[in-house]
Amino acid sequence: MSVIAVAKNVRISPRKIHDVASLVRGRSIDDAVTILEHTPRRGAAHVSKVIQSAASNAVHNNKLKKKDLYIELIEVGYGIRMKRFRPKAMGRANPYVRRTSNIRVVVSEMTKAPAQTSTSKAKSTAAKPATPAKAVSAKKPVAAKNTTEKKEVK
Repeated sequence: MSVIAVAKNVRISPRKIHDVASLVRGRSIDDAVTILEHTPRRGAAHVSKVIQSAASNAVHNNKLKKKDLYIELIEVGYGIRMKRFRPKAMGRANPYVRRTSNIRVVVSEMTKAPAQTSTSKAKSTAAKPATPAKAVSAKKPVAAKNTTEKKEVK
């Protein structure tokens, strides 16, 4: 079962948050929070908040165990763009854009891998024959012969 948490219009550029989000993608909740506590980036606090929100949603609303949760998906998208002006010389104004981010975290419960059946196990071991370590050839490489001959000029 998947549980979602979203933070909209976080006032940091998505480019900066994306680097932090890629550190914790696919990890368990406890590992992710520990990593983000020790990450010296401003976006780490925002990503950590959304992860903890998703985890608490899963525990409270869906009765899942926090230790069994992992981050299935973490997406960072563009939020609204705020247009601003910066004063310049001679009464001019230059426009610039303050970018915001939308952070979406999907948390789900870890499932145990299904046990292999005896037939698939037998096929996987019988299909591959033993290969020798590394075959070394006894022949020496032959140097290429020079086919163009120089003619003597008299």
